[in-house]
Amino acid sequence: MKLTGLDRFVGASYGTHHQVNRQVEEAIVAYRREESARLAQDMPAKAITLTKDETFTGGLCLVATEPVSNDIVWEQAAHARDHDTWQRVMEQALAGLNCQVIQATSDEAQGLLAYVEPHLGAHHSPDLFHGQHELVKAVSGALAIKQRAARKAAAEAQALRAQRQEQLHTPSHAPAKRRPGRPPKAPASLEQAAQTAEAASREGQRLAAQRETVARSIRAIGHAYHCVDLERGVRRNGKLIARDIQAQIDTVRTVAYQEGLSQTCVDRIEKAERMVPKMQATIECVSGYVRQQVSQLDLAPPASYAMHAFLIPSFSLERVAHTRTVSGGEPLRELATRLRTSLFEPGGVFAEWSPTAQS
Repeated sequence: MKLTGLDRFVGASYGTHHQVNRQVEEAIVAYRREESARLAQDMPAKAITLTKDETFTGGLCLVATEPVSNDIVWEQAAHARDHDTWQRVMEQALAGLNCQVIQATSDEAQGLLAYVEPHLGAHHSPDLFHGQHELVKAVSGALAIKQRAARKAAAEAQALRAQRQEQLHTPSHAPAKRRPGRPPKAPASLEQAAQTAEAASREGQRLAAQRETVARSIRAIGHAYHCVDLERGVRRNGKLIARDIQAQIDTVRTVAYQEGLSQTCVDRIEKAERMVPKMQATIECVSGYVRQQVSQLDLAPPASYAMHAFLIPSFSLERVAHTRTVSGGEPLRELATRLRTSLFEPGGVFAEWSPTAQS
């Protein structure tokens, strides 16, 4: 194909822009490395969590971020995603940083699992989203297909019912045409058409209710996976949280059996279920870390109890409130304020502390 002058200009421009963009990217990477090395010299010791992922937009890319600061610790293309590759790139990313990775959150990719605990020496926290997503793929999609089929059947049944009604009001006197050798086909009665339409409508409503049950259980897993009860503001232990999550998964499994879904769907549910013990271990890991941090403050029992029972839960509620709409998060903020206010009022355990200590 012969190139026109415009084609050549566009091609040359694209090549120039591509080269410039690559030079800019290389300059940004070099600046990042220089600044990281400079800032690391004055970095106080810090325990951090890393969130990791393997993306495939434009090729394999390994990503690690620190969620509190939202800092991208590592984000570069890679040729593999096994545990040796993760170990090599993270050694480079963490070199010179005065920090200890105590927890890493990711999906259940084998390379990440083989790296985090054996090599990084950190607790692996399962990603809540991927567990919920497995349940969506297992049941919600299959139910959606069945519901669409039920809607189609209901629409066809309603059309047939309307046709029978019209035939009753406008009877035809022309003889029915049929192919030779075939007996005449008896038309369905209006009553039969109405029954078929009603049954199809009920089936659609039943499937819609089943889908809502599954969706409600999947949302409930997200609500249950918190150290603090979002309605009462009290601390919750790992066993209680695991029990609540398991109950929701059991509900999803019951729906799958009732609808006769495939073994593939059941396997996906079991895949999500395997994360429950890890979620319980994560809650226990976080609780142990919190106890360690509070004990280092060397507080008297009333103050340390107030920290665990009221102060820390109040801030946990506020963090959850930030993930919701303003109106949706308002009850959580009000509960957090009630938990915290009495601690600093006259007679509260922190009332006699200095403003600096209170802060």
